[in-house]
Amino acid sequence: MNTIKVSVQNRLATITLSRGKSNALNRELITELDDMLKNISADDNIGGVILTGTAPFFSAGLDLVELYNYNQEEAKSFFNLFFSFTANLVSFKKPIVSAISGHSPAGGCVIALACDYRVMAEGQYIIGLNEVPVGIIVPNSIFQLYAFWIGQAEASRSLLTGKLYNPDEALKVGLIDEIVKNESLLTAAERKIKKFMEQESNTWSQSKLNIREKLIESVNSDQSATLEKMLAQWWSPATRHILKTILENLQRK
Repeated sequence: MNTIKVSVQNRLATITLSRGKSNALNRELITELDDMLKNISADDNIGGVILTGTAPFFSAGLDLVELYNYNQEEAKSFFNLFFSFTANLVSFKKPIVSAISGHSPAGGCVIALACDYRVMAEGQYIIGLNEVPVGIIVPNSIFQLYAFWIGQAEASRSLLTGKLYNPDEALKVGLIDEIVKNESLLTAAERKIKKFMEQESNTWSQSKLNIREKLIESVNSDQSATLEKMLAQWWSPATRHILKTILENLQRK
């Protein structure tokens, strides 16, 4: 595996995103993470997962550098892959806690939202869905995932402005559940997930799936029409201009 690191101890798997400095989500990372979670889901020797990164990032979201250079078929294939991965993560039957080690905008936030509990390191970090200012149309399924935790009104307001929250703001609206010092991040995540893992596993898992029933339906629904609109906007001159400006700014850093 090139983009993730995995360790297992006492029936608990810790997956660390490990792709460069920012853990930007490309096809390889998403595929490796999705495959690993499928394997863990089927492994009776593993009872739960902690998903983390390395400061100052959890994940910077989709790898716009790679995506910008995709052709039309590659872009369509990638977004379908991301939709499928998100659906699998939302439907993951075992406890999964995100230990958010730093910045987590856009796709990084989506991964955290699909988990059962979010512990975030304190610091000058940001988290949220900022796709709209970047020129990317947000599917209803992703909006429903956002609203599942922070409510329809807050999700609507923040999504349409691309608001990014600092840890204190995120805690206040329910986007995250806990803030700790970075050195205590994994300890806090372990403390929470062990409480989940102490429950009778089938009862816990089925209850989770029941709670998420409508959300699971949303992320598993046919999103071909939504994707068609997303891709039309992705290739529009306005969005290409925004993306080009972002990439130029990244190259200057």
